[in-house]
Amino acid sequence: MDIGTATAQELPERRVRADARRNAARVLEAAREVFAECGSEASLEEIARRACVGIGTLYRHFPTRDALVEAVFRDNVDASTSRGEQLLTSDDPAEALATWLREQMRQSSACRGLAAEAMIMMLDEQGCGASNACDALHDIGAKLLTRAQRSGAVRADTEIDDLLRLVNAIGLATEDAPDRERQSDRLFDLMMQGLGGSTSS
Repeated sequence: MDIGTATAQELPERRVRADARRNAARVLEAAREVFAECGSEASLEEIARRACVGIGTLYRHFPTRDALVEAVFRDNVDASTSRGEQLLTSDDPAEALATWLREQMRQSSACRGLAAEAMIMMLDEQGCGASNACDALHDIGAKLLTRAQRSGAVRADTEIDDLLRLVNAIGLATEDAPDRERQSDRLFDLMMQGLGGSTSS
């Protein structure tokens, strides 16, 4: 049914649903920013203020802080997976891998333990199957690594788990540095040089 045939009742309902989706997206974006600045214990009132919604609207979409933390984490994972899929079409496999890993490093630094907290919550709720939340991200990283290895740019004995641990460690080790970006980039370049991969940004 198109707008021309919609009933008088259906049109307002569609607008309400569209408004609700926009509000949820604004809350997620604001939460990502505030969590990056203040950690996962940041003020929910501040998140609502930045999202330009009332605190009641925030709670309608995310009834608890844990629900919001998990939603931000899942949204980050989905975005990283989509980014990896785009990079799979790159003409330079080594550069594609380096770009994706650098972005994972930036995210791990900005999130201030958000991923670890979200995974702990999901494990408590769902058991060992909670690790499935990251399966798609892991798989896309493995595909990027395999392409780089087949091109001869990255050592054959490298595993994606090794690289994800390394970039997360760099992000966490430099999160409080006054020149965080420069420090993390320098360590990242050293890591990629050790792998034989591209180091350009």
